[in-house]
Amino acid sequence: MLGSHVRPRILTVTELAGAIRDTLAESVGAVWVAGELSSVRRAASGHLYFVIKDHLSQLAAVLFRSGVQTLPFDPTDGLEVIARARIGFYPPRGALQLIVDHLEPRGLGALRLAFEQLRDRLDAEGLFDPGRKRPLPSIPRTIGIVTALGGAAVHDMLTTLRRRWPAARVIVRPVLVQGAGAGRDIAGAIAELNRFGGIDVLLVGRGGGSLEDLWAFNEEVVARAIAASRVPVVSGVGHEIDFTIADFVADHRAATPTAAAAAVVPERTHLLAEVAGLRAKLVAGLERRLQQVRQRVIASADRLASPQRRLDDHRVRLDDLARRLERSLARRVAWERRELAMLGRRLEASGPAARVATARGRLAVASDRLRLAVAARLAAARATLERTERALGALSPLACLERGYAIVRHGGPDGPVVRDAAALSPGDAVALVLSRGRAIGRVERTEPQ
Repeated sequence: MLGSHVRPRILTVTELAGAIRDTLAESVGAVWVAGELSSVRRAASGHLYFVIKDHLSQLAAVLFRSGVQTLPFDPTDGLEVIARARIGFYPPRGALQLIVDHLEPRGLGALRLAFEQLRDRLDAEGLFDPGRKRPLPSIPRTIGIVTALGGAAVHDMLTTLRRRWPAARVIVRPVLVQGAGAGRDIAGAIAELNRFGGIDVLLVGRGGGSLEDLWAFNEEVVARAIAASRVPVVSGVGHEIDFTIADFVADHRAATPTAAAAAVVPERTHLLAEVAGLRAKLVAGLERRLQQVRQRVIASADRLASPQRRLDDHRVRLDDLARRLERSLARRVAWERRELAMLGRRLEASGPAARVATARGRLAVASDRLRLAVAARLAAARATLERTERALGALSPLACLERGYAIVRHGGPDGPVVRDAAALSPGDAVALVLSRGRAIGRVERTEPQ
């Protein structure tokens, strides 16, 4: 029975959860854990939540935003890592989790992994495509350099440029080439020289060093600044064995800063030798051409006759042509005179007087014919008129009246014609239209049929 023993201490859930948390913190402390990442999730707060597991067990873990911001690589599912963490117990959920403060790839350095991840991503975007790389100008007038001002690299590049092509104008934009903010400084310098204008090519580089020393040239911001440059970019970072992301994106990669400077300008002595060779070829060609022309002139002179003899020949030919011209003109004048006489005769025969006389004769004949035609037409019209008159007379009411008939009009001379006796009544006034004159009367009686 409980009453016969000492009562046990009863803890609340919160007290027990706190005891578990404190016990774990004191007994385990900070630990290093190796495993595989799974369920990696970046929260809106910037914290990174994930699971670290092996083939038998798994533990939830969190890396807070301050630690995430310093990671040089991108944690992904399936990546083998080593984490430094402490055991955490979250009482509100009763959850056990690792509080990670350091994370690095297992078996591969963090910088190397970050390099490969960025390289693969930019390659997939096409920033390394050879088709987008531009040719370098053959003889640049202005060269921009992005590098540290006090390093050996800038000295080597300037020395090489002055030796090979001293006519080029050089603009140096000093930048940080390693350490915090170096990548942003380099990217800003590239953009600034592009805005400056008048620059034909850009040199971006520094001397050799470790992967950490060269890391600024592996940052994404530098790669995108090189890709966005309006002028060709030559990268010369480190030594021949060093490769950076900037090398892959640049239009031309040089093994060293000195080689980068040599790549953008011609060698003055070589160019002078080339010019001298071209000059010698030009002189030899002109001499050959002059010799050919001289030979053609000599050959033409041999074929050319004496000028005096050619002049005499032309004089004789001119005299001959003058005589032929005189004979031709005489024949032409005689022919024109004959033509003129013939035209005069034809003009007299067909002159205005003859044509007027002929027209008068034709007019007289036409006048006689017209008079006869008019007389005939008048006779025919007169006969037609008489026939028509006789026909109309036969049909005219006046002819009937001449034979003793009369027209009866009801009511007066302007009244309607009476055709039926039934239309009249005794006492109605009537008008009789006779062949000559009218008569007014009244009806005494009617006898309708």
